Amino acid sequence: MRINKFISETGYCSRREADKLVDSGRVTINGEKAQLGSQAEPGDDVRVDGKRIGEQKRHIYIALNKPIGITSTTELHIPGNIVDFVGHDERIFPIGRLDKDSEGLILLTNDGDVVNPILRSEGRHEKEYIVTVDRPITADFVKGLSEGVKILGSMTLPCVVTRISDRVFKIILTEGRNRQIRRMCQAYGYHVRKLKRLRVMNIELGGLQTGRWRDLTEPELKELFQTLEYEPASLG
Repeated sequence: MRINKFISETGYCSRREADKLVDSGRVTINGEKAQLGSQAEPGDDVRVDGKRIGEQKRHIYIALNKPIGITSTTELHIPGNIVDFVGHDERIFPIGRLDKDSEGLILLTNDGDVVNPILRSEGRHEKEYIVTVDRPITADFVKGLSEGVKILGSMTLPCVVTRISDRVFKIILTEGRNRQIRRMCQAYGYHVRKLKRLRVMNIELGGLQTGRWRDLTEPELKELFQTLEYEPASLG
């Protein structure tokens, strides 16, 4: 199989991240430096930065209620990285990002193949947030956000915005640009005071306490995989 798939199936990282490792010359196969498109088979000696990576033991899919201050990165030299915070027995990585100054639901896994189906823009998968801003919410603000806002050089997709109270609203996005909600609010002169993600597709934060994580349930995974038209690779 292609080296990026081999690496992702060990749970080391996603295929996209594996391509970056290969491209930067950090991957070897049986002592030879790997190239993009190189092939690897079970039993091959595949190493990243000189350390052999082994076969994946089991698929892991967890939901974390990320606190403010934790960074959604696998870079272990960064203080407050999400991997050290979770402290899982297996090597896992976040699916997408949640800003350091935001909180709420983020999914983590060791299944590198599921990452792109969840994150790909054409999937238009829903993510729901509750947002607190610094001044009263107007009808024009709600209408403007829902119809689309020009940020980062182009318009955001239409979304669902619901006013909850004077300064709090819910928003359901189907895309995930960098600091999107904060930029959308900023375009209307609002500053986000608090941002919390409540849901990713069918996975809900529910009553999960801040800083705690849980394994996704079988019904959650079944619905998620059906929506994605995805089947995890066999672990043998």
